[in-house]
Amino acid sequence: SKKLKDKRSSENGERPAGEQHKVLSAQRRRSFEDWLETTSITLTQVNGQRKYGGPPTGWIGPAPGPGCEVFICCIPRNMFEDCLIPLFQIVAPLYEFRLMMNISGQNRGFAYAKYGRTMDAEAAIRALHLHPLQGGVRLVVRLSTEKRQLCLGELPAGVSEEALLNMLRVVSDGVTGVIVREAGPRGRAASALVLYSSHYTASMALKVLVQAFKKQFGIFITVHWLSGSSKPRHYEREEVGALAYPGPTPVGQALLTPTCFQSVRAASHDPHPQHFSRSCNAVGCLRRVCELYGFGVPLYDVRYHTNTNGFLCVTYSVLVPGLPKPFCGAAKVFPCPSTNTMKDEAHHIAAKQVLKLYNVLIIQ
Repeated sequence: SKKLKDKRSSENGERPAGEQHKVLSAQRRRSFEDWLETTSITLTQVNGQRKYGGPPTGWIGPAPGPGCEVFICCIPRNMFEDCLIPLFQIVAPLYEFRLMMNISGQNRGFAYAKYGRTMDAEAAIRALHLHPLQGGVRLVVRLSTEKRQLCLGELPAGVSEEALLNMLRVVSDGVTGVIVREAGPRGRAASALVLYSSHYTASMALKVLVQAFKKQFGIFITVHWLSGSSKPRHYEREEVGALAYPGPTPVGQALLTPTCFQSVRAASHDPHPQHFSRSCNAVGCLRRVCELYGFGVPLYDVRYHTNTNGFLCVTYSVLVPGLPKPFCGAAKVFPCPSTNTMKDEAHHIAAKQVLKLYNVLIIQ
């Protein structure tokens, strides 16, 4: 029996398995606390996760754009940031590190590390995927999906985008765009697509919007991720095997033509590129293409800055309602002198990159 086994272990000078685990956990906690004290690193506990940075003290540069975060799983439950943060900082400085925690004080087996550049995230995957830990365990490291879009249902018929945007900003942070889909016949409820500035702000909104709309406005709505699943992305860990990610995914591979757009191109029966005048600009062109084939108005999430050589560096995520995932990428160009603002130019670059995928050219 277990009691007899524990008793014999004690007689032989060995600790029972349960007691060994407690001693090991206590040692790990002391090591973690000593590390916090010696490094002066600050961790913040927020809604089941412990966060470092976002940004950390002394961070120089813009906030990271899409494609800069990696998802980490198969983490031993008694491993903490004192082991994980230094490991992932070997690759490049961390902008943010989030370890998911449960009430008992153990981690939940997965975390997210965000770097300043896409190339740093890809380097982390190459260097640390299947990295060996104690007990023969290997880390799984892959690119994070960074979902930022929520679908709202059961909205009042006739609600405007401006009114909904104002309502959302009262009860949640980080709202950057809204598209309302008109109510159907007979006054059926409307629905909306909401874009947030980050996965974190979107996941926080997912937790509070139903109750907040009920309390603040007396409206009963439904909320779920754009993918159609009500589960946040960390549930994907159940599908990850030991060899789930053989290497980094280039940006181009994430932009493979969706089936629905393949059918659009086939339907045109035109092997030559479609041409649009630069005067209509890529943003207007992409909107017209989406409207032509029954898709919604594109939503843009762009980050940009100019480097010392005068190049405009842009990272972008363009969401076309009706397609399963956003288009993400990066580009570096000289700014167009005729463009009114850097933001307009960044949007033009993002739209132009998406249009290139679908054989649509902008005449300069």
